[in-house]
Amino acid sequence: MEQTSEKDIKVIIADRTYKLKVLPQDENRVVQAAKVIKHRMRELQDAYGAKDKYDYLAMAALLICVELLEKQEHSEQEILDVGNKLSELDEILTDFMTKE
Repeated sequence: MEQTSEKDIKVIIADRTYKLKVLPQDENRVVQAAKVIKHRMRELQDAYGAKDKYDYLAMAALLICVELLEKQEHSEQEILDVGNKLSELDEILTDFMTKE
């Protein structure tokens, strides 16, 4: 069995460098996440004009987490909807097959 080794990467958030060990398949996702955080911080800085980057970092983290939870709830609802539709379809097919 092949063992995947972690890769050392650096991301910069709020003028601080963070050294991370990630699996190679996760590197792009981590880099993209850092870019999302930076972008959200920039949006907040443009909107509010204050200078404390760590306030923006906290607000960006909060807003991103809220978006994630909203998408998770939406996804769970879609799964329930698909399950209900499949049950309805199963009932229709069962009724059709028993009539013949």
